[in-house]
Amino acid sequence: MERQTDKQPSVLGSLDWWTIGIYLALLIFGWISVCGASYSFGDTDIFSLGTRSGMQIIWIGTSIVLGFVLLMLDDRFYDTFAYVIYAALLLLLFATIFNPHEIKGSRSWLVLGPLRLQPAEFAKFATALAVAKFMSTYGFNIHRWKHFFIAAALVVTPMLFIVAQRETGSALVYLAFFLMFYREGMPGSILFTGVAMVIFFVAGIKYEQVFLWNTPTSIGKFVVLLLVQIFTAGMVYVYCKDRKKTWMILAYSVGITLLFLLFSEFVIPFDIVWVQLILSACLVGYIIYCGLSTRIHDYFFIALFAVGSIVFFYSADYVLNDVLEPHQRVRINVLLGLDDDLSGAGYNVHQSEIAIGSGGVQGKGFLNGTQTKLKFVPEQDTDFIFCTVGEEEGFLGSAGVLLLFLALIWRLVYLSERQTFKFGRIYGYCVLSIFLFHVFINVGMVLGLTPVIGIPLPFFSYGGSSLWGFTLLLFIFLRIDAGRNLIRE
Repeated sequence: MERQTDKQPSVLGSLDWWTIGIYLALLIFGWISVCGASYSFGDTDIFSLGTRSGMQIIWIGTSIVLGFVLLMLDDRFYDTFAYVIYAALLLLLFATIFNPHEIKGSRSWLVLGPLRLQPAEFAKFATALAVAKFMSTYGFNIHRWKHFFIAAALVVTPMLFIVAQRETGSALVYLAFFLMFYREGMPGSILFTGVAMVIFFVAGIKYEQVFLWNTPTSIGKFVVLLLVQIFTAGMVYVYCKDRKKTWMILAYSVGITLLFLLFSEFVIPFDIVWVQLILSACLVGYIIYCGLSTRIHDYFFIALFAVGSIVFFYSADYVLNDVLEPHQRVRINVLLGLDDDLSGAGYNVHQSEIAIGSGGVQGKGFLNGTQTKLKFVPEQDTDFIFCTVGEEEGFLGSAGVLLLFLALIWRLVYLSERQTFKFGRIYGYCVLSIFLFHVFINVGMVLGLTPVIGIPLPFFSYGGSSLWGFTLLLFIFLRIDAGRNLIRE
């Protein structure tokens, strides 16, 4: 039942018009960017349906209509049918794995006559609804491993289906849900472990073939093992509150490592990684002993972190060379600076950097870009569309676009925090996390700061699937937010 002490507010009156205004502004700037990216010298009609800019108007128009329809539905519809929507999208994702249409090496597209749809884009909002539904049920506690694993499984399942479609970039977007988990109480150690693994992978792979001074010791392996020991000591301090053990671990780990490093440098050269491995084994044994003697379970999780970190590091090379696809391996090597490949995997990023740099402060003006008009940048109206913004609108235009996205992110935080029901707050943070991930990774890969994983820039990249997908995410949340004043019994 619903009860309200004051007069029932209308949906339009309860909507957050600031967010809708930002949405419309992003659509307009996005269309201008698609226009600039797809325009060729001599084109006479940018509104023709035979052009990308003309078709983008159709996608924008249908997205606005879709948003209006979403606002007209009862906000309880999304809570009630969350699992049904999720199951339907999972079936669609599974069916897409076996579709006969392969586009750019991926089977993630459904081709329906002239229309092409990517179910992975729509699965984001369905996953967000299902996770919000489960985590808002009575008795849910993210600190109970059973509950956390079920919530994580709701996220990982569509990821696996999308990976099976050979669309790794879209699958990685689902990692953004762990930001929401952290907001809802997931232990910070899990998020820290994820960040640490990235550091181990980058440092280990990038400097694996670089040797320390005049010793046969790999700098990559040396740094990673030393970081594992330092991080382990830090976790003992943070989670077990034992300063004495922390300093003892640091003193033994750093002191013995330094002693053998000097011995290897000035007496007999040898690979001190073996000494570090022995030290790590002793450290794990000592941590387990502390757990058994004090009966503090945190020690066992710290020992698991240390062992898992070392296993992960030594398996990273196998993953890079035997698990990842060749083009993904080359992209990572280019990003880490191990391979230039300016005519291959590094070509896109190199050309986009040139385009952005050529824009200067004020840009070359609408439709006056040279790098984009001469089609030097592949995928310049989809994944690399931000380079068009940089070339035509310059630093000022790029900063303006980023400020718009920042305003959207800030607004989503505000709306999420003011939700009166847990379902709305969790769904809001899911939407926020997905938008944040897309903007950070897309802009980062155009600037050469993050791997090229092929994900669109929200409301800017050409295409209907991504535009509809982002509209679904945003407007479902706006409708949920509009019903926040209802008191349900």
